[in-house]
Amino acid sequence: MPLYTIESVDHEGQGIARNAEGKTVFVEGALGGETVEARITRSKPSYDKAVTESVVKPSVDRVTPRCPHFGVCGGCSMQHLDARAQVAAKQRVLEDNLSRIGNVTPGLVFPAIEGTHWGYRTRARISVRHVAKKGGVLVGFHEKRSSYVADMKECHVLPKAVSDLLVPLRELIGSMALRDRAPQIEYAQGDGVPMLVLRNLEPVCDADMALLRAFAATHQVQWYLQPKGPETAAPLPGEAHTLGYQLEEFGLRYRFQPTEFTQVNQHINAMLVRRAIRWLDVQPTDRVGDFFCGLGNFTLPIAQRAAFTYGIEGSAPLIQRARDNAADNGLTGKAEFAVANLFTIDEGWLASLPRLNKWLVDPPRDGALELVKSLPNADSVSGAALRPERIVYVSCNPATLARDASILVHEKGYRLLGAGVANMFPHTAHVESLAVFDRL
Repeated sequence: MPLYTIESVDHEGQGIARNAEGKTVFVEGALGGETVEARITRSKPSYDKAVTESVVKPSVDRVTPRCPHFGVCGGCSMQHLDARAQVAAKQRVLEDNLSRIGNVTPGLVFPAIEGTHWGYRTRARISVRHVAKKGGVLVGFHEKRSSYVADMKECHVLPKAVSDLLVPLRELIGSMALRDRAPQIEYAQGDGVPMLVLRNLEPVCDADMALLRAFAATHQVQWYLQPKGPETAAPLPGEAHTLGYQLEEFGLRYRFQPTEFTQVNQHINAMLVRRAIRWLDVQPTDRVGDFFCGLGNFTLPIAQRAAFTYGIEGSAPLIQRARDNAADNGLTGKAEFAVANLFTIDEGWLASLPRLNKWLVDPPRDGALELVKSLPNADSVSGAALRPERIVYVSCNPATLARDASILVHEKGYRLLGAGVANMFPHTAHVESLAVFDRL
């Protein structure tokens, strides 16, 4: 079996090596600086994929994975790498993407935002499968590179109280008449007890309803049922629940439904909001736009400080949730909201907005391409008023951030003041980051 010397780690946590002919080989389970024996699993004209069979020369940063399911479960990909080294690797991925894709270099590299490395997930989508050959119902994440559900009995990135539910949930679903028609459980945690959303593909019979209620009472959880799309999720008949999270530093509380988007790691979210607000440098005279605002995670703390805040999001239900949260926190009138598809906008749409002198941008993985393209170019005199003086960009994909940064810097007249990572998903290759752009 061939030996490979691992040069670095890519954005998916795979080792990068070269074979004897100079062809790139992506090696799963290998770390930078290691020498490993690896087996080729896929061969393409420009690269090969391989999996580590044995580590001949280990990295000083290699550690023993904490979870017994690591390597099979697809939920984590980096538990074999020291937690601090994971953060450094993510910072390198961010800087490499900015340089290689965007041809930009941040003036400052911000210190990484870090928190606890275990038990951090406050939401998760967990698959359910009745597999007779494996003795019954499986409840867990998908296996790596597979649609199969991993045979999990514990998960160390979930809070222990939720991890401890995996086996009882298997037993519960296995005892229900619905066991073949319940493909998913979505978990969400706010400032109360855990919420579990059961995706039920057919109505729940009385016997199954009694089992769900008994499970909730025994394990201190609350159930929702979701018969169709996420908007149909509702508590069990006769029950009403309130789910929320707090940004204590700002004195804010947000209500949300368990199927609505919130950040997976609430501790890191609070630190990320704090840093974004600091770098946005909101003054009492500022008029701030919050693009892809969701339920108002960034909008409301901005509204506490600015003269005017305008949140824009493509989802009408999330915008209504943002309005409700603004009202709950006494910020009606300080924050206004609008529904718009930010993937189909242009400069004309941008010109129709209220005057905004600063932006907070927090897009999904696709990035904010149409938004940044809608800005007038740097040499446009007539469009100068549409170009905000500062943009704070929160990204969950360093590649699309780098692409958008290239447009901002090379076409729209901005400089990349600084950038850094937030370790929102420890033990995964996911890179969350924050970048700050100033108008020249």
